[in-house]
Amino acid sequence: MTVIVLTNCPPGLRGFLTRWLLEISAGVFIGNPSARIRDALWNEVQQYAGQGRALLAHTTNNEQGFTFRTHDHSWHPIDHEGLTLIRRPDPNTPSTNNTPKPGWSNAAKRRRFMKS
Repeated sequence: MTVIVLTNCPPGLRGFLTRWLLEISAGVFIGNPSARIRDALWNEVQQYAGQGRALLAHTTNNEQGFTFRTHDHSWHPIDHEGLTLIRRPDPNTPSTNNTPKPGWSNAAKRRRFMKS
């Protein structure tokens, strides 16, 4: 079983994923492709996600029964004694990635990089 969740990604990427997976909700894709196809899909997602975020979760043969990968998320998977956990950013610690990319509008910079 494979689940891919897209946030703020181009519509073309969503269309591409519907060739292999079923979109059960906006930006949530589910299916059972082979490992080779799953890895190829994830490479395409990383390449074409643009400013969006993506999460891939799939079944595997480990103690948890699944694993996951992230793209451009502030929450990151970490290994803790053989278990994969999510590290959430501390809201009290300033982020190190507060540099907007060139070409962003002022409104987009405020929305993404200013913490309220």
